[in-house]
Amino acid sequence: MNIPTQKECYELIREMGMMDHIVDHSEQVCHVAVCLVDKLNHKGIDLNLELIRASALLHDITKTRSFKTKENHAETGGKFLQERGFIEVGHVIAQHVKLDTYVASSSPVEAEIVNYADKRVLHDQIVSLEDRMAYILERYADGMESRERILGLWAKSKDLEKRIFSYLPFFPDELKQVVVETNKSEARNSKS
Repeated sequence: MNIPTQKECYELIREMGMMDHIVDHSEQVCHVAVCLVDKLNHKGIDLNLELIRASALLHDITKTRSFKTKENHAETGGKFLQERGFIEVGHVIAQHVKLDTYVASSSPVEAEIVNYADKRVLHDQIVSLEDRMAYILERYADGMESRERILGLWAKSKDLEKRIFSYLPFFPDELKQVVVETNKSEARNSKS
């Protein structure tokens, strides 16, 4: 499996000219995803931390240019990474807006973690699914059809949230605090 290092991720971010606020958002999505992986792996779920870290950091790699091109940035971002030899990362990125499948009975997989983490970050702040949905509806629902599609995806996101948190020792509304505490702990450990 070929996964870009953190240095390579930031080189790709610079290459694509990602706007600063999109980089900030992606870094926060990465913090959330890494925190979830750490907690889930401690519960015996085998998730690839480096795959999730790179995928979360790069999930909006083509978002900046999509403002002009109107391209599907999840799809083109996935292709962008796959064309550079990062096949699995591209596969995860392609699913950060809409998962290929929603399997309610299995333990979470990497694409689901990145998808969910993105749904919990508004700009660079960790928010509830409800707050993020309200923002997405206001920003992207330009008609009844798109509103219904977004609401359908959101129902699946709520189910995914329940499934992820069924493995965790804390509740969805505690995620922000857990991420903050995890980041502080990692910062202390890196100074030791």
